[in-house]
Amino acid sequence: MPNRLFQGILNQMRNAIDRTIGVVDESGTIIACSELGQIGEVRKGVISAGVFGGALICVDACTYKAFGDSVHPEYAVFVDGTDDTSRHYAGLIAISLEQLKKNNDEKFDRSNFVKNVILDNILPGDIYIKSRELHFNNDASRVVFLIRVTKTTDISVFDIIQNFFPDKSKDFVININETDIALIKEVRPGIDRKDLEKLAQSVCDTLSTEFYCTAIIGIGVCVTGIKDLAKSFKEAQVALEVGKVFDNERSIISYENLGIARLIYQLPTTLCEMFLREVFQKGSIESLDQETLFTIQKFFENNLNVSETSRKLFVHRNTLVYRLEKIKKLTGLDLREFDDAIVFKVALMVNKYLSSTPVKY
Repeated sequence: MPNRLFQGILNQMRNAIDRTIGVVDESGTIIACSELGQIGEVRKGVISAGVFGGALICVDACTYKAFGDSVHPEYAVFVDGTDDTSRHYAGLIAISLEQLKKNNDEKFDRSNFVKNVILDNILPGDIYIKSRELHFNNDASRVVFLIRVTKTTDISVFDIIQNFFPDKSKDFVININETDIALIKEVRPGIDRKDLEKLAQSVCDTLSTEFYCTAIIGIGVCVTGIKDLAKSFKEAQVALEVGKVFDNERSIISYENLGIARLIYQLPTTLCEMFLREVFQKGSIESLDQETLFTIQKFFENNLNVSETSRKLFVHRNTLVYRLEKIKKLTGLDLREFDDAIVFKVALMVNKYLSSTPVKY
């Protein structure tokens, strides 16, 4: 894109300046020139002469002035001649092109482009056009991590995450709102979910131990192509919201690991209420006290094994059997039966979902 941008300006300047003018990139290749035949030529002496150091430099009968990034300029203007007029022209043209580049950077900035993609602020047909203009690798595999700060601090979490992932050509850190930061990470194809969770956990641990900042991270599914990044972002959002409802003790929630919780989260509340009424015809779930609910939880955790559960609860086996019989009498469901246990487990999750106020995206 800069090539066409610079060429358009040089074409307008060509009639006003009686010398050959052009622009070279960091490799010394001419990317725009008032003499079109020179475009594509490589000027090998440019780099060794230190043209990109920032000062006006004369090399091979031409005057060069670098512009672009203040620390590492990416481009340099050249004007035929080494006299004062050439120096004057080079300085003025460099200022003009640098300002033009700054004005267009926001429009064609990669991070801004990625942000528009994940937030669905760009038309699908424009995604591929923009990605080609920005030389975006459309074949790479990427995944979205949504980092939500749950405990505010004086530090900038956005800056910290950027320092974690400094390769801006592959990884993108984007501010979504006051609490959410999206990390779009390029990964190897077929990467294991556990590796992604380890990476997310390391980010959480570093934020916590070194910066005293508490955060949770939702992980979307790996996608190939730019267009599907929005899908991975929405999955990361859903992972955080579902985790908040069903498992608020976890700091890393992967969309692929949500299981049945994801299905329940997507059900209409009216359908959920109807399901609970059908399951608990004999008595409501509210009739179960905290001790009974804790017993049920442990029974599920120990795979419906009466002996193992009684051992973990430090109660006699007959005491646990009595409690299970009491549950059967209240609800009509025998948790020792696999089918009844499944229904009861789902019912508990549905009740938890209805008790919360999740925000759907």
